[in-house]
Amino acid sequence: MSTEMQFSSNYQDLSNASGVDAGFQFEFYCQRCSDRWRTRFEPYRSGQASGWVQKGASLFGGLLGSASSVLNGVAEAGWHSARDDAFTGAVAAAKAHFNRCGDCHRYVCEPCFDAAKGLCFNCAPNVNVAITQARAQGEITGAREVATEEGYARGRQRDATPAMQLVCPQCRTETHGAKFCPECGFRMAQQVACSHCSTMLEPGTKFCTECGQRQT
Repeated sequence: MSTEMQFSSNYQDLSNASGVDAGFQFEFYCQRCSDRWRTRFEPYRSGQASGWVQKGASLFGGLLGSASSVLNGVAEAGWHSARDDAFTGAVAAAKAHFNRCGDCHRYVCEPCFDAAKGLCFNCAPNVNVAITQARAQGEITGAREVATEEGYARGRQRDATPAMQLVCPQCRTETHGAKFCPECGFRMAQQVACSHCSTMLEPGTKFCTECGQRQT
C-alpha cells in the first residue's frame, strides 16, 4: 500500500476490467512540466475471455449466456488483486522515469530534476536559466522606463487646454475627443483658445469674451 501511495497523485489508471480489450495500463506524469510516460498494456486474460464469450452469446442468441455469466464472475473476482499486482509493477517501472523532489516532494521527470541537489527546478532553479530570466526582465523594465520617458516628452508637447466632448450629445456614442461623432457624424463642441489672451471660447465666437480681441 505504501508503494501505491507514493504515486497516488500523478498517475491515471487506463485499465479496463472487462471486454475484449480488458487489461492494465497506467500513465504517469511529471508534476512540473506535465510530460507523460505510459506503461505497456498488460492484458487481463480472464476479462478478455469473458468479453469474447459475451460477444459469442450475442451472436448465437444467448446460447452461451450461462458460460458468459460464469466467466464474468471469475473475472470480477480476480480483478482487484490482479490490478494491484499490475499497479505495483507499474510503480516500480515509473521510478526509473521520475524523481521525488526532496523539498516539495513532487515527482518530476529527468529534465525537471537537479540530481546533484536532489531538488526539482521549481525548488532549486537552474542558475543559467535564472540569469537569462533576470536579464530578460531587466530589458523589459529598462524598455518600460525609456518608453515612459518618451511618452512623458510627447505628453509635454500636447495641448491639454481645449475642452472636449467625449460622448456625442445626439447618439451617446463615445467620441474620444474627435471633432465629429464616429457613429452619426454630429459636430462636437471643441473650444478654442483666444489668440490674444488664451481664454477658452466656444467654436464660432467672433470676439473674445475676456479681452475683446477679434478672432480669426
